[in-house]
Amino acid sequence: MGMAREIAKILESTVVYAGPVFGVRRDEVLEPGGLRTTREVVTHPGSVVVLPVLDDGRVVLIRQYRHATRQYLWELVAGRMDPGETPKRAAARELLEETGYRAKRFSVFLDVFPTPGFLEERMFILLAEGLTAGEAQPEEDEKIEARAYSLKELKQMIYMGKLRDAKSVAGILYYVTFLRKER
Repeated sequence: MGMAREIAKILESTVVYAGPVFGVRRDEVLEPGGLRTTREVVTHPGSVVVLPVLDDGRVVLIRQYRHATRQYLWELVAGRMDPGETPKRAAARELLEETGYRAKRFSVFLDVFPTPGFLEERMFILLAEGLTAGEAQPEEDEKIEARAYSLKELKQMIYMGKLRDAKSVAGILYYVTFLRKER
């Protein structure tokens, strides 16, 4: 049984920016060690990441342009959760929108904070199984290419630095290490 840990006391909180994707909040805090300081936090409703596994064991990735990186990245299906939406419902919605696939089963296998230094976002990574193909329904700003890769190919892409999206690297390595049924 670990010691109970103190958390920071928020003395004052100011919303600096509230946008459609995220917000920014500035908190005056009293840290557990007694330090009084200012912390800026990016607010976010949370997101889901989907690792869709086809019956033959291949995993579906998508490739899209990510403006912040100025490049096209291969990554797992992902998206923001709507207020009140469960991870499974959000995962089903994002999977359908971005790939056209529907899944019989969704299960959360990782629950992580991708950038805990300044971002509130909590990310649920789900396994999607029992897939059936259909028509993708991307949002207007989404130009998405989807492709299935074998686990061997994915491990090679990670090793060679060709798969650079952190949530995808984490999800795939966890899946390969702990969840995958040997084929």
